[in-house]
Amino acid sequence: MRKVYLDHAATTATRPEVLTAMEPYIVEQFGNPSSLHQFGRWTNAAVEEARDRVAELMGAKPEEIYFTSGGTESDNMVIKGIGWKNFEKRGHFITTKVEHKAVLETVAFMEKLGFTATYLDVDENSLVSPDDLRKAIRDDTLLVSIMMVNNEVGTIEPIAELAEVAHERGVAFHTDAVQAFGKIPVDVRELGVDFLAMSGHKFYGPKGVGVCYVKRESKKLLMPHTHGGSHESGLRAGTLNVPGIVGFAKAFELAIGELDAEHARQKKLADMLFNGFNDALDGVQLNGHPTDRIPSLLNLSFDKVEGESILLSLDMQGIAVSSGSACSSKSLEPSHVLIAMGCDHLRAHSCIRFSLGRENTEEDIEYVLRVVPPIIERLRSVSAL
Repeated sequence: MRKVYLDHAATTATRPEVLTAMEPYIVEQFGNPSSLHQFGRWTNAAVEEARDRVAELMGAKPEEIYFTSGGTESDNMVIKGIGWKNFEKRGHFITTKVEHKAVLETVAFMEKLGFTATYLDVDENSLVSPDDLRKAIRDDTLLVSIMMVNNEVGTIEPIAELAEVAHERGVAFHTDAVQAFGKIPVDVRELGVDFLAMSGHKFYGPKGVGVCYVKRESKKLLMPHTHGGSHESGLRAGTLNVPGIVGFAKAFELAIGELDAEHARQKKLADMLFNGFNDALDGVQLNGHPTDRIPSLLNLSFDKVEGESILLSLDMQGIAVSSGSACSSKSLEPSHVLIAMGCDHLRAHSCIRFSLGRENTEEDIEYVLRVVPPIIERLRSVSAL
């Protein structure tokens, strides 16, 4: 049976070149980078070299790059860090109804501690209105957090414009850019953001390592949310994951180098997939913006079929997809993103997320187009919907 992995928005395989770069720091150069002896100096040099390279590739300064365990920790570092800094007077957060749970649940937690929050609506394409943001900002607003690319439908938000709106009122701006890196160009100076989160395993790096970008002038707004040693300039205590950091930098470098070529290639495959479904089936609907989207992600609803049934049927044919975000795939609740976009529950329950990667080929898409339509027709014939 052919195996086709179309769930790259959930995670990606670590590239061989990345593993090769990591191996010396697992086996030979294993010292703690905080140690003063030569073993520690070797690994500390590798960490700082990785920090310099990551900063260069995203338009930042090295001292603005903080290594974390991933996107979720990076989001928590900013939201909680600003909250702790303003704990006595509390304050107001602004985010959207379509964020990743790493942001939504963290903001909800801050509400339990006495902070307030506004969750902005989005339009039918999952876009946030700058005017809505402007109206939501209050005198006590501490932070605006809006993701750069939606992890379920792939819509690209106008982050530079939204950040400018926040800064007009002197409010800091954070973006979860986990799904953006490796798919579209990202330059923090052009975006004008104060904080940004990214995760290595989304662009063929190792799991368990990420970056929190903290603009130098904005570091004073944060209080550390993890206490212990003075690692990462005092913002994030804990011994650094040296192999992961080295692997992160290598994967990032490779992804940026291939960005234009992969953008064009994956868009061609995604168009082939979407057009093929429309030719073979009725009742196929695209969820998300038709053009302002990353090229590798297609979220499609198949009328009168439950997404979970499609997912399980495809799994039996060797095809890996998702019925929503990876963090919510075990939930029976409809996608909060699609509901916020105005989809009814039937459409939200009938969605499948196809996310392509660098190893996918036209032969993979041809196989999917042979397998999926008969499955949809069979499921529709027995569906109570």
